[in-house]
Amino acid sequence: MRAVVQRVKSSTVKVDNKEIGSIGKGFNVLLGISKEDTREDAVYLKDKILNLRVFEDTEGKLNKSLLEVGGELLVVSQFTLYGDCRKGRRPSFIEALGGNEAEDLYNYFVKICRKDLGKIQTGKFGADMMVNIDNDGPVTLLIDSKKNF
Repeated sequence: MRAVVQRVKSSTVKVDNKEIGSIGKGFNVLLGISKEDTREDAVYLKDKILNLRVFEDTEGKLNKSLLEVGGELLVVSQFTLYGDCRKGRRPSFIEALGGNEAEDLYNYFVKICRKDLGKIQTGKFGADMMVNIDNDGPVTLLIDSKKNF
């Protein structure tokens, strides 16, 4: 699993011009799922994301986690995170998991995050979405459950 994690002041997601998810201070997470991913990958990412120390403490140092600051989470499925651009000009998405299997892992990730955090909004899996991200910092991190980067 891959995630683009952005610390945000706010973030929203719309489908068919209707807002379906909105958060304040927290993380916008764009989540990609590969053919090799399992529930263990979801647990790894959940633990990593919820405990990332990228929020300021009283001294202004990035020393607090999403859990510690009571932040929110907006999770949006993003199969294009597995786009391979090494050959040619058209990305190959052959490594991305699709269909019901990907949706099941996406829903599992959301479920286990909700268990620890509670303040979670989502996009709509497989839909054409408009995502508004008010990046704070900016702080943007790439996380891969296989530790490829």
